[in-house]
Amino acid sequence: MDDIIWDSARRWQRFLDDRNGNDPLEIACRIMKITEEAGEATQAWIGVLGQNPRKGVTHTTDDVVGELADVVFTALVAIASLGADPRRAIHDVVTKANGYLE
Repeated sequence: MDDIIWDSARRWQRFLDDRNGNDPLEIACRIMKITEEAGEATQAWIGVLGQNPRKGVTHTTDDVVGELADVVFTALVAIASLGADPRRAIHDVVTKANGYLE
């Protein structure tokens, strides 16, 4: 099951390269897309909390989980777009994070 994640990140990177190219501006847009997705996760959490009195409760925690997953996948595509291996990048950051727990 994990292979679909890594393969899909590469497939999307190739799709975007074919469609939009991969010059520095395009790569910058892919990195900025992570921030856009994070904003959507934030908006969904605000909706869970009902923080906007005009709108009330507008989202569920499942909505937030979906938006956070969008952030993760978008980041994996951006990592692949930089020519790096997303699987290796995630492994390295998890190893580093686990080191802080020891």
